[in-house]
Amino acid sequence: MRKNYSKKYVLLCAFLMMSVMAFAQTGSIKGKVLDETNAPLPGAAVTIDGTTIGATTDGNGSYTITGVKTGNVTVTAKFLGYVALKKVVTVGSTAVEVNFSLKPDNQNLNEVVVVGYGTQKKKDLTGSVTSISAKDFNQGPVTTPEQLITGKVAGVQITSNSGAPGSGSTIRIRGGASLNASNDPLIVIDGIPLANTSISGVSNPLSLINPNDIESYNILKDASATAIYGSRASNGVIIITTKKGKGDKDVHINFDSKTALSKITKEVSVLTADQFRTAVKTQSPGQANLLGTANTDWQSLIYRPAYTYDNNLSITGGIKGVPYRLSIGYLDQDGIVKTDNLKRTTAAFNISHDFLRGSLKVDLNLKGSYTDSHFAAGAIGNAIGFDPTQPVYSNDKTKFGGYFEWLDSSGNPNTLAPRNPVGLLNEQDAQGKGKRGIGTLSLNYVFPFLKELQASATFGGDLSDGDGYTFIPASAASNFTQGGSYSKYFNENYTYNTDYYLKYSKDLKDIKSHVDIQAGYSYQYFSTYFRGSQQYKADKTTPVGTPSLPSWGEYYIESPFARLNYSFNDKYLLTASIRDDRSSRFSDLHRNGYFPSVAFAWRAKEESFLKSVDVLSDLKFRVSYGITGQQDIGTGLSKYFPYLAIYEPSNSAAQYQFGNAFVNTLRSDAYNADIKWEQTATVNAGLDFGFLNGRINGSIDLYNKKTKDLLIFTPIPAGTNLSNYITANIGNLTTKGVDFNINFIAIDSKDINWTLGYNVTLNQRKITNISLTGDPNQTIAVTGIPGGVGNTIGLFKAGQNPGAFYVYQQVYDQNGLPLEGVYVDRNKNGSSVDDKYLYKQSDPKVFMGFNSNFTYKKWNLGFSARANLGNYLYNAQSAANGAYAGVKFAGYLGNLPSSVLQTQFQQYQLYSDYYVENASFLRMDYATLGYTFGTLGKHNLRASFNVSNVFVITKYKGLDPEINGGVDNNFYPRPRVYTLGLNLSL
Repeated sequence: MRKNYSKKYVLLCAFLMMSVMAFAQTGSIKGKVLDETNAPLPGAAVTIDGTTIGATTDGNGSYTITGVKTGNVTVTAKFLGYVALKKVVTVGSTAVEVNFSLKPDNQNLNEVVVVGYGTQKKKDLTGSVTSISAKDFNQGPVTTPEQLITGKVAGVQITSNSGAPGSGSTIRIRGGASLNASNDPLIVIDGIPLANTSISGVSNPLSLINPNDIESYNILKDASATAIYGSRASNGVIIITTKKGKGDKDVHINFDSKTALSKITKEVSVLTADQFRTAVKTQSPGQANLLGTANTDWQSLIYRPAYTYDNNLSITGGIKGVPYRLSIGYLDQDGIVKTDNLKRTTAAFNISHDFLRGSLKVDLNLKGSYTDSHFAAGAIGNAIGFDPTQPVYSNDKTKFGGYFEWLDSSGNPNTLAPRNPVGLLNEQDAQGKGKRGIGTLSLNYVFPFLKELQASATFGGDLSDGDGYTFIPASAASNFTQGGSYSKYFNENYTYNTDYYLKYSKDLKDIKSHVDIQAGYSYQYFSTYFRGSQQYKADKTTPVGTPSLPSWGEYYIESPFARLNYSFNDKYLLTASIRDDRSSRFSDLHRNGYFPSVAFAWRAKEESFLKSVDVLSDLKFRVSYGITGQQDIGTGLSKYFPYLAIYEPSNSAAQYQFGNAFVNTLRSDAYNADIKWEQTATVNAGLDFGFLNGRINGSIDLYNKKTKDLLIFTPIPAGTNLSNYITANIGNLTTKGVDFNINFIAIDSKDINWTLGYNVTLNQRKITNISLTGDPNQTIAVTGIPGGVGNTIGLFKAGQNPGAFYVYQQVYDQNGLPLEGVYVDRNKNGSSVDDKYLYKQSDPKVFMGFNSNFTYKKWNLGFSARANLGNYLYNAQSAANGAYAGVKFAGYLGNLPSSVLQTQFQQYQLYSDYYVENASFLRMDYATLGYTFGTLGKHNLRASFNVSNVFVITKYKGLDPEINGGVDNNFYPRPRVYTLGLNLSL
């Protein structure tokens, strides 16, 4: 018995020792999870197959797993949107390092896409929606948000307004849908729709948003996707989602720094000093005595190499499971025109948390920015037109700052002559300051007793104000006769938005169906206060005229809406929505606007006859129809109350005298009691495709938009209203086109990866009606040009493109040179005076984008390029100055464009189609070379070198072929920018 007990005791001890030894025989695994560009993937899951052991990567992509049994184990790394990767390793007593490089999963159609008032899986989309995440953004000196996606999206044309700091861009989705009303898309940031109201003292309101805080873009292009936004969605919707916190306990710090050098690439071609002397002596010998002896390149004197410093710091982490992100950015950007500068400080904070055992999710986003700008206005045009034979400085240092100026017989500055451009820059102090704060609070509650039902509410506000001044001393020639000047201005904008909606989602397995039903209410309030320029003399106290009175306006839109998403057998998808917008901009009779949409999609790849086709990874057909609206019209108070008779204070030219005092009168504005919504009906047919396990994927869409009741500022018969023009619903416009995009993973290996993207859009706009009375021959002159008061170069006419040029057809001699004043008699009536015709167009018929990203181990090389085809520009710079008449003005001389040497025009030929030039182009926007040093302790360092505006290939003879609006006149050049960037993650 005792012997048996001893034996059992020995066996028990041996078992315990073996258990301890077995427990002790564990090890650990550590490493990093990176993406295809060797950038870290925070939040990736790394697990040991067959166990519950695992870890999540931190902000640097690092992970550590302890307690792993020794021997051979299989480790799996997963990240949403990427192909999971497995590795078999041998675990011993020392830590094993296992690194993963994950590749994008182009077959992952469960990717979540942000749409209006919610999200959807990509595979369930029925509309035309493009999603771009941060890893696909353009790299380089990106200072305004829209530059991140320039050239990346089919159907989206982004044209920078100029090369000035913070100037922003004009965004057009499928060409826009209006003529005189706004063609800007609706921009939604973290759930709050932004107003497109300008901010005084700021070149572009979007420049107050820091691009470094943006996580993704979702662009909604067809009515099925946009109709849920109703009256503000005819021009498409851009949904911007900013970066959020992660929630792990560790604090992660990311510092990004860019230093850039900007240089001008081209100047306007004008006569040299010697050419100018010859022109004056031969064409206007009586003016030869005005010539100087200098050889001054005025353009070179106003431009400079300019530096930009852009630094951004972000901190992410979690406090007791509450994720947060805080970021601070500072931009100091000099313009290539001397004295031009933008300084921007931004801050963003995000925090989110779950309450009530996960039933309630609260998300708070706060963004603030402050800009301080110095503007260099007026110098470009004067540098182009100033006499190159004159010196910068005069012999008299006591007058006009010592700068050479053209003087009249009394010794004062000639008010008709151009001003010294160097003097303009140095003797003008024009500054503007802008502030903007955007806040969003989002609540989402899942009912615990009915998990399929959730309630959401979003509260948002956008508050901005801007102010500035322009000071010119009394000694400056530009305002000498007025005794100098000091003018200041101010405005304030406020937008409030609130949305509430209920959403019910249910799987109906018995009938192989899934249904989402959503209904809600939206309220948007807009307010603007504006005080126009207050004019004073240089002493800053003596007013010039009567100060203008401030103006204030407000309007609101309230909107019930609903949407239904239904899928059958995960193959047949239906989406329907309706929105009822009620805008205070219209009378009770026309206040309501109803905007419905319906769309159907067929996931053909899920059919049995295609499931076995391995080469085909995705095939979906889509068709949709919907109606969207427009109500963004007018200027001044009439913008807010266009259907009411409004009285506004007059300007100083219409004051009434009482004794020695002058009082502003009240004058009535024109109004239209019958004004109503502009409506756009859109049909869209699309195809999404994927081949070779998603290595080739893309989509093609055909669309047809018809806008009726166009809101147009149109002439009316005299005496029928309180003005000769009113805004009325008088026209129709059609827009047809094709969007196509394709992405290709050319190489996908361990060390080498190469992805390519291409998109192309064919777009055509045509006015089908423009008459208030039904007259098919009604026309409206548009698009002002220099060279005289009231000159225009465009014409709205039925059957024509709205961007066509209204000009004379030039006749040429046997050498191909234009004959002055000789035009084709198109009417065959013996005179060409009435023979203007609509010629070419400023809209590109085709625009496309190309992008490439090539990686080799820790190196990456990429570029982004665009092309426009079929677009023309009116070279106003040459037309308005290209005649020898420019050297025959009494008392002064002005330089001429070099085109005059070819045309030999004596008088200006403003309306010759000779000046309408082919402006098709190929432009490489960005090229980047980067190297990731990898892990340095717990740190990750990446360096990059970028060039923007790398090259432009074009036949256009002017400064730049890409100018919004079709008229090239005193354009601020886009510089070439060289940027060195460093990114450090801690």
